[in-house]
Amino acid sequence: QVQPVESGGGLVEAGGSLRLSCEVSGRLYFDINDMGWYRQAPGQQRESVATITKDGSTNYADSVKGRFAISRDNDKNMVFLEMNNLRAEDTAVYYCKIESYEVDLDYDNRPFRKAKDYWGKGTLVTVSS
Repeated sequence: QVQPVESGGGLVEAGGSLRLSCEVSGRLYFDINDMGWYRQAPGQQRESVATITKDGSTNYADSVKGRFAISRDNDKNMVFLEMNNLRAEDTAVYYCKIESYEVDLDYDNRPFRKAKDYWGKGTLVTVSS
């Protein structure tokens, strides 16, 4: 069973830094395409924070540009989020998501490759002001 596992969350003062890590456990039979970090604050919808493609192209939410940096290690199936100059509004549960594939069966019971998102269970980041 493929499962991303996040780590690195915790309590930090405003202006401080944290580094989140996400390691994919389980056996992957296909390559990982995009990897990303998402967050959900209390009472809010989950939002995209940063994503990175297989070749290293990145995309950031406007609210974190210049403060957060996403990176990945394709050999180890890991993705990281370096968070600097943290603010109280960055407080949220941070989730890792990877985009890969799984094998499914069509109507004739023939196997085919189907795109699948795998989500971690999240790590809590709390920024005190």
